[in-house]
Amino acid sequence: QVQLVESGGGSVEANGSLRLSCSASGYNLSARCMAWFRQAAGEEREGVAGVDSDGNTIYADSVKGRFTISKDNAKNSLYLQMNSLKPEDSAIYYCASTGHRLRPTLDPDYFRYWGQGTQVTVSS
Repeated sequence: QVQLVESGGGSVEANGSLRLSCSASGYNLSARCMAWFRQAAGEEREGVAGVDSDGNTIYADSVKGRFTISKDNAKNSLYLQMNSLKPEDSAIYYCASTGHRLRPTLDPDYFRYWGQGTQVTVSS
């Protein structure tokens, strides 16, 4: 059974940093495209950052230069380092995985497995 479990969310002041983690079980994430999405209250889900099996990455314009996605295949884990956080970054952050090998994408329709999310709150 595939399972993705996020951790590392919390409350931080503007310009602070957080590091999100996503632990995968039931499959090997190394051959998949992995990504982080977020959804703020009353907003649509938004792709934040993605990484494919070769380590190629993609970022939403709103987080470029501030967020870094990475993965540790040995630990079967995905990470999102978030720096210079802004109040508009507040949202529930979800880890997601495709069901097959794919170039990095932030189109949610390609993702088969999802975590339950972790809350990030940035205060001004």
